[in-house]
Amino acid sequence: MTNSTRAGKRERLAGAAVRVLHEQGVEKTTLADIARAADVPVGNVYYYFKTKDQLIEAAIEAHGRHLETMIDTLERLPTPPERLKALLHGWIEERDLTAQFGCPTGTLASELDKRDDGLDRAIAKVMGGLLGWIESQFRAMGRDDARELAVALMAAYQGVALLTNTFRDPGLMAMEGRRLERWIDSLA
Repeated sequence: MTNSTRAGKRERLAGAAVRVLHEQGVEKTTLADIARAADVPVGNVYYYFKTKDQLIEAAIEAHGRHLETMIDTLERLPTPPERLKALLHGWIEERDLTAQFGCPTGTLASELDKRDDGLDRAIAKVMGGLLGWIESQFRAMGRDDARELAVALMAAYQGVALLTNTFRDPGLMAMEGRRLERWIDSLA
């Protein structure tokens, strides 16, 4: 097996872990579920990941890579308000998935918080990266209260993600997204 084949299977397993953990939750998900979703024989999973926690760590790393890619894409936009509104649009585009399963990162963070293995700190670091980026956008807009505004934006998203999931109503995400766009415009 070549290194690229190994890396491909490992990444497939990590990607499947992100998806299955989001859909089923940490406690209900088994290594066999993830192997099935990745189309990898369950026995091969142990070659890449010895424990479920290692696979969860790989899923957290995949969340981090996704965030980095998303930020790189958003950084190509010319102004901080445009970048923040594009972030909102990305969240809104995922409203049907959010209605069904909740925010992928937020629900994982909530589940991992109930465990005593340190994985909660790893997902907090990923979420902290997004919070820091949002803060930098508000700071680039000349806002002295950039940290507070970043927390408010992230809290509004996490709150509406919870409500969207609780009520299975994607329209809530769209409605709050429009309000947050107007809010961002009012701050520029």
